[in-house]
Amino acid sequence: MEKSPTFKQILRDNIDKLTAAAGWPEVKYQIEYPPSPEMGDHSCNVAMVLARALKKNPLEIAGEIRGRLAPLLAGAIEKIEAVRPGFLNFYLTEKFLGGEIKKILAEQENFGRRTAEKKLKIQVEFISANPTGPLTLANARGGFSGDVLANVLDLAGHEVFREYYVNDFGEQIRRLGHSILKDEEAQYRGDYIDELADRLPAAMAEKKDAGQIGPWAAEIILREYIKPAVAMIGIKFDNFFSEKQLHADGETDRMLEYLKEKGLAYRQDGAWWLKTAAGEEGDDKDRVLVKTNGDKTYFLSDIAYHWDKFHRRDFDKSINFWGADHHGYVPRLKSAMSFLGCPGRVEILLMQMMRLVEGGREIKMSKRQGIYVLLTDLVKEVGLDVTRFFFLMHANNKAMDFDLQLAREKSSKNPVYYVQYAHARICSILKKIEELKIRESGESGAMHPTEKKLAAELIRWPELVEEVAENYEVQKICFYAVSLADKFHDFYEKCPVIENGGADKFRLELIKAGLQVLKNCLACLGVSAPERM
Repeated sequence: MEKSPTFKQILRDNIDKLTAAAGWPEVKYQIEYPPSPEMGDHSCNVAMVLARALKKNPLEIAGEIRGRLAPLLAGAIEKIEAVRPGFLNFYLTEKFLGGEIKKILAEQENFGRRTAEKKLKIQVEFISANPTGPLTLANARGGFSGDVLANVLDLAGHEVFREYYVNDFGEQIRRLGHSILKDEEAQYRGDYIDELADRLPAAMAEKKDAGQIGPWAAEIILREYIKPAVAMIGIKFDNFFSEKQLHADGETDRMLEYLKEKGLAYRQDGAWWLKTAAGEEGDDKDRVLVKTNGDKTYFLSDIAYHWDKFHRRDFDKSINFWGADHHGYVPRLKSAMSFLGCPGRVEILLMQMMRLVEGGREIKMSKRQGIYVLLTDLVKEVGLDVTRFFFLMHANNKAMDFDLQLAREKSSKNPVYYVQYAHARICSILKKIEELKIRESGESGAMHPTEKKLAAELIRWPELVEEVAENYEVQKICFYAVSLADKFHDFYEKCPVIENGGADKFRLELIKAGLQVLKNCLACLGVSAPERM
């Protein structure tokens, strides 16, 4: 079903038509939300951007645009202000807001779902932790962010595929085998290593072949530790893609031969190298594909894996979530993709480090491990809703602290509780109306400022979906949820829905719309929407 345009879309379309008709150059400009309602519901800097190209006063251009836009937006806009240094501020009419509230009630769970201008087949690859141990907090940021970005891209109208790339081949798997043997090459430690050592088949234990034991243990870790943890944190992958299978199917060998045939790989000092320094991304040096001892590198596997993404499974785009320690790997992979005819189709989001803190001090919570904190342990401690929300409300490109003390709070100080309480409060009002059989009364007249603020906030949800689908800043959904809860709690204190034995018609519609948008927003975040707290 074709979705009606958001106000931001309507505004942008009209500005673009107006500037084209005036013969002005095409420019990139922003439509944003002003910091306070007194400054309007939307704000645009197009006049200031045009001023540079037209060499005119931006306030003068803003005034000219205002005069031409006003008749085009009649009915939706109460007024347009041109303010220094050249901003255009737009104030929505109560009639327009009321119509949008009815749209929310009509579309229900589909409110926020968009029709993409160009529908893409997008693969989101995230978590992808090596199957050498259980999932830890280090894996959580990319896990939750990848899951929610996939939700957003789906809402934005794209075809989305969630994938976990299993690095079950190579040196780290051999090191896992050595760890279970507890020999001088052991690297991994913990109770899970002891448990696997106890389960080691007698034949393997006698042979002491780390190259055989490692893959055996990796399969168990994936099946019994990683997949159950993934399910526990509410993530459903469409596929677990095995690196080992890539090698077994001969895909890495075929990729190496392809690169040789294209003159992109060369032999030097007994190793095979890829000419990544010549790639479009400007890697600082060429990279090894096959070592002098004949071992294939992870880089060759990754190239073969991405070839499979684009040339076998026909994804238009792949979005990969990686740890920040892989930042040096980004240009080499993008260079390789440019060689394969896929420039710009891989996007890599780097997850910065996080700490678990309490009272301002970093803590270690896992009694079993004593080295790192298991993700499942944190979920058991504070709950899945809190865990997801707390990780998601921080921008991925910045380091974060997970405040355990705040996470345990069951008060308005805790942002998850604050948002969920708004949902539960609305459910309580609606339940009271139903139980007492309270009838609708007339409308209270002109909108109270808190009604207008709440209505304006509600209709921003589809705009936010489109924005996050473009910039991948999933933390903005958490900010929106808190802002929406703010607007509702303020409205609740000042505008009674039930008064003089009746339920105000518009306010009843408003809270029903609020309930729906909160539910849609929380569903996108993978957080529950409780009816009572």
